[in-house]
Amino acid sequence: MRLDKYLKVSRLIKRRTVANEACDAGRVLVNGKPAKASVPVKEGDQIEIQFGGRTVKVEVLSVQETVRKEEAAEMFRYL
Repeated sequence: MRLDKYLKVSRLIKRRTVANEACDAGRVLVNGKPAKASVPVKEGDQIEIQFGGRTVKVEVLSVQETVRKEEAAEMFRYL
């Protein structure tokens, strides 16, 4: 699954366009490297997102095309 879609489905970022902009600005790292929105995400990857002065680091636990809001938090684990 593409990085921008994963960020939206897992609800780490609310909208896919915002996820695209964050990737273009270099504020999203996958396994320690700056990532474009098209980078494929798989289980075990570590994603780091910089929101202003705050950094969120998560590990991908599962990749699903669609998920209910209540179950979205089960797709990743905070590090």
